[in-house]
Amino acid sequence: MKVDRKETLRYLGCRGQEIDSQTERLLNEVAEELERDSAPKSVYQEFPCKTEGDEVLIGGYRIKSANLAKNLEGCGYAVLLAATIGRAADFMVKKYSITNMAKAAITQAAGAAYIETYVDEVQASIQKEAAKRGLSLRPRFSPGYGDFALECQRELCAMLSCSTRIGLTLTEGNLMMPTKSVTALIGLAAKERESCQMGTCSQCGKIDCEFRTEESRGQTA
Repeated sequence: MKVDRKETLRYLGCRGQEIDSQTERLLNEVAEELERDSAPKSVYQEFPCKTEGDEVLIGGYRIKSANLAKNLEGCGYAVLLAATIGRAADFMVKKYSITNMAKAAITQAAGAAYIETYVDEVQASIQKEAAKRGLSLRPRFSPGYGDFALECQRELCAMLSCSTRIGLTLTEGNLMMPTKSVTALIGLAAKERESCQMGTCSQCGKIDCEFRTEESRGQTA
């Protein structure tokens, strides 16, 4: 798996811009180090899913979120996913924050791009298996997005035993460690029902999609 240079530049705010040779060199150095030292791991599990107004029942856990309920409406099951690329990015940021701030900033961006690429690969495997059952995937939806409260991460991580299975833990403020990690719910919908095939809303330019939250309308890739 390779660091997506284009996405890294987007995270750096350099979309569509030419970069100088020094930035390109630093980007290549960071990407090579990150690819060498990262240890991507993931865990996911399918749970029964039910929406009731602005609440969602996943397994035995009830989540109050109108945005999530809209995303999962009509889904009888949802996949709970957690993934991380490990602590390499965090160590690199700490190191380069002392020695090279430009490289530290590039590492933050490259790490964000790298975990997204990895989650996309994991989701592709989930989608392949779902297709065999005549199902397709809704866009993945993560705690902290819209009105899906960040503190829900604690229960979701416990449901997957993230700390023991992939080394993913939470701070007191419910932030993930390692930082380049993702938790998400992915609804499974019957193929005959309209269903989004994009990984996340940020990848899509369709601003009037029924699966978008009000917060994400107007956001494009």
